[in-house]
Amino acid sequence: MTTTSPSPDQLLVLLEVSRSGKFTTAAEALGLNHTTVARKIAALEKALGGRVLARAAGGWELTQLGQRAVGVAAQVADAVGRLAPGADDPVTGVVRMTATDGFSAYIASPAVAVLRRDHPGLAVELITVTRRAMQQRSGVDIEVVVGEPQVHRAEAVRLGDYTLGMYASRDYLARHGAPETPEELARHGLVYFVDSMLQVDDLDAPRRLAPEMRDGLTSTNVFVHVEATRAGAGIGFLPCFMADRHADLVRLLPDYFREQLPYWMVLRPDSMRQPAVAAVATALRRKVAELRPQLMGEDSGGIVT
Repeated sequence: MTTTSPSPDQLLVLLEVSRSGKFTTAAEALGLNHTTVARKIAALEKALGGRVLARAAGGWELTQLGQRAVGVAAQVADAVGRLAPGADDPVTGVVRMTATDGFSAYIASPAVAVLRRDHPGLAVELITVTRRAMQQRSGVDIEVVVGEPQVHRAEAVRLGDYTLGMYASRDYLARHGAPETPEELARHGLVYFVDSMLQVDDLDAPRRLAPEMRDGLTSTNVFVHVEATRAGAGIGFLPCFMADRHADLVRLLPDYFREQLPYWMVLRPDSMRQPAVAAVATALRRKVAELRPQLMGEDSGGIVT
């Protein structure tokens, strides 16, 4: 390929494609059509003398050359943004992140709310999933996962730990009695994740710690676990920072059922060069540190030992 200097608009198109992983989404965001986006990417690759994008599951992934080009593109976008009226704040634009349900509700949401008070031009798209870290993360700036991720071409940062424990509602215990030993849990139904659909190995603790417990009500959503436990569907294995919010839930056998798991944050190498992504990542780390007692189950209410 012959090389020429890439144009700023070609770089900005690549930046938008890197955020969504799709030509169509980038075209919509830029007010262009799909063909124009494809043509500008082709022109950029010709100018740089190599591929900037590669096919990946569900979209496009940056190549090493593309990652370098996006770093320059982010600088171009920042420079252009500073020319807009009232655009003195670099923490603007859209940050897309994925996280588990509980983390999204009780950590990410309040952290972003505080951040947006000082940076109203910031928008965060928060997708809730419970899965391993992706190997191709086109279109996602930040992932928060449970357990240490095995990733390449990404930066992984340990945010902190949280604790899960066994809980039951006071009404349930009044009707069925409180188990006094782990073995007695075999008489009770488990409220937890659907075992066949669980994608995170670190979350298999109840099947390991109480293998005789039969499934009572299972769901892919941790909020269903909490509400089903409150409704008396069985004994739930729940994050303490979620269960301890409810006075009608009682923690059982905490010396035995105390599973500590880590939250990890995964970012694309180019993401932290974007002020908005860096600001969200910092806000998440601060919120996790602030909520450490709740995350570790140290602010619990009633406990049955």
